[in-house]
Amino acid sequence: MENNIRKIRQEKGLTIEELAHLANTSKAYIYHLENGTRKNPSYEIMKSISQSLDKEIMDVFIF
Repeated sequence: MENNIRKIRQEKGLTIEELAHLANTSKAYIYHLENGTRKNPSYEIMKSISQSLDKEIMDVFIF
């Protein structure tokens, strides 16, 4: 699964640390999702990240 996390995060002016805090997850997890070294996050993680970016899940994650 691919994602647009980095692109949207940067457009919003957020650091990885800020997004991780908003999404209640770790910086490392966000980093690995952005770089594709971690795939298939749970629905709850996708929802949390998407809400933190003020986007729909389908706008952030490419299925």
